[in-house]
Amino acid sequence: MSKPVLVTGGTGTLGRALVPRLRAADLDVRILSRHDHEPGDGIEYVVGDLTSGDGIDTAVDGVATIVHCGGTSKGDDVKTRHLVDAAIKAGTQHLVYISVVGADRVPVTGRTDRAVFGYFAAKLASERIIAESGIPWTTLRATQFHDSMLLAARAMTKLPVVPVMSGFRFQPVDTGEVADRLVALALGAPAGLVPDLAGPVAYDMADLVRGYLRATGRRRLFVPMRVPGGAARATRAGANLPIGPTAGRRSWTDFLAEL
Repeated sequence: MSKPVLVTGGTGTLGRALVPRLRAADLDVRILSRHDHEPGDGIEYVVGDLTSGDGIDTAVDGVATIVHCGGTSKGDDVKTRHLVDAAIKAGTQHLVYISVVGADRVPVTGRTDRAVFGYFAAKLASERIIAESGIPWTTLRATQFHDSMLLAARAMTKLPVVPVMSGFRFQPVDTGEVADRLVALALGAPAGLVPDLAGPVAYDMADLVRGYLRATGRRRLFVPMRVPGGAARATRAGANLPIGPTAGRRSWTDFLAEL
């Protein structure tokens, strides 16, 4: 590629793993950021805001491929709409998007669903915006990152008694493995919805937290908490877990061993 690859969310957890891998593949990188940064070797920054749409036209100008990693727990669809509108005008040739496993199988309808599982609905809405945009696209659904599960475990275990959502299972994946897959997808032709990417082992939520406590030499009391709503019911049935084989190699246990 002679044109730079635009990365949204380039300074976030996934972006920090992705950008050096794109550079190692000899790709120039442009990062959309809300804050100005000094450029680096083969890396430039454009100030912009996906939420408001400010600066997006400048960010997409002159790029052939966009890797869209910029997202939060709320408003992902709004950000994607702003990016897609600008990308259409710029003639973007390939939009690669990172979504979440279960986006199409975790129903988000009621108030409790939206409060706890709104992220899934926003991701699915973003997928549809991209697929219907006319831009050639690739979407990768991944499970929760080890880094994200670590943040959750740290927050939960600050309490003397840990409330744990009963019946929930997660199959976290290594952030670096997701970044590797995104580089390969960015280098390839648009492929539509590609196979899910997840770690090799599924864990009960309680086991995830217990593993973290063992790794940090602590103990806590657990209190099971049953979450109501259709989305929670679907999650207890495994809607957030991948269907079929997965490519992730590094487990949560492997990740904790290196803390």
